Amino acid sequence: MSVRNPAYASDALPGETVDVVVIGGGAAGLNGALMLARSRRSVVVIDSGTPRNAPAEAMHGFIVLDGMPPAGLLKRGREQVREYGGRVVLGEVTSAEPAEPADDGDLRFTVTLADGGTVTARRVLVATGLRDVLPEVPGLAPHWGQGVVHCPYCHGWEVRDEPIGVIATGPASVHHALLFRQLTDDLVYFTGGADLDEDTRARFAARRVRVVDTPLRDVVTGEDGGIAGVRLSDGTFVARRVLAVATRMQARAEGLDGLKLPMEDLPDNMGRRFASGMAGATEVPGVWVAGNAADLTAQVGASAAAGALAGSHINALLADADTAAALAAARAGTTA
Repeated sequence: MSVRNPAYASDALPGETVDVVVIGGGAAGLNGALMLARSRRSVVVIDSGTPRNAPAEAMHGFIVLDGMPPAGLLKRGREQVREYGGRVVLGEVTSAEPAEPADDGDLRFTVTLADGGTVTARRVLVATGLRDVLPEVPGLAPHWGQGVVHCPYCHGWEVRDEPIGVIATGPASVHHALLFRQLTDDLVYFTGGADLDEDTRARFAARRVRVVDTPLRDVVTGEDGGIAGVRLSDGTFVARRVLAVATRMQARAEGLDGLKLPMEDLPDNMGRRFASGMAGATEVPGVWVAGNAADLTAQVGASAAAGALAGSHINALLADADTAAALAAARAGTTA
């Protein structure tokens, strides 16, 4: 689920080829752009305005910035990128693909937006983030980011001591439940009718976690607009104020088919991400990936750090390419 941020002033696309286009305007993309802009690289960030954490009131687990609203972080991040000469363009990418190399053989990529605008860049940083896929339980999705949470480190303190229900989505949900048990003494684990081995049941019993095997029918909204509980398939109502769900996380790849980036599935149906190596480098020359698009479990701080590392790596290799081009030009001038 994603929610578009309020509109903000958007820079115009440049007419000339830029050093780097960053696809994605979240923490990873903006921090990568910041590193590049501070190195005097021409950089354009394409921001769809649909961050993953938009429904959340605040982000947590990021020292100094703990408690800051997600929109506040992004607003300041855009401002800082612009302060160093970077551009931030609001738009949806519809295609990204290699273009004809430059005369000196350096790489080129063309990125096209939904409004028809295009930008050509020497390198690409993909920081598109991910999409959380919720289980198909009626009434669940409207509470996403409020009464329905997924990360005990992002939201756990805020829901401490509440009656919490964990909706099983796969093997990872067992450990998920143990993490939320640290935050409340009133925890119910809804298996959804899936098998749960006796060892796990014994562990839950030892921690006083109640197990409900009857499948869920729907999530019930209370008079205050929050979660009142869940209704089971047999009509039984189980009161809960918070539901925790280990979502299936899917890297956002819309419009990126032309880059032919390799992707990989994580075990236990946890999700699908872009495959990458050191500093976010991919198998596709000239393309890097950072943030949740490559690391599905990264929080804001880790995503920002990954963007910074990728940005510095891109700058370093561009410096090598610039030097090689200058040396070739110098030798050509000598022999002319």
